[in-house]
Amino acid sequence: MREIEKCFARLFSCDDGRRALSYLQAISFQRALAPTSTDQQLRYAEGQRAMVATILRLIDRGRNPS
Repeated sequence: MREIEKCFARLFSCDDGRRALSYLQAISFQRALAPTSTDQQLRYAEGQRAMVATILRLIDRGRNPS
């Protein structure tokens, strides 16, 4: 797992990578769904959030090995 963490840290350390990560965070964490959203829409949004959270965790581990 260690090598993939380093890979994510390198991938998102350049300007384009930081810009792409910022976009992913905006469309997942900073988006609110309507109270009338369906169960499927809520689950889809939560899946997006979980994926971006995983990416952030891998980046952090790659930059700060324990």
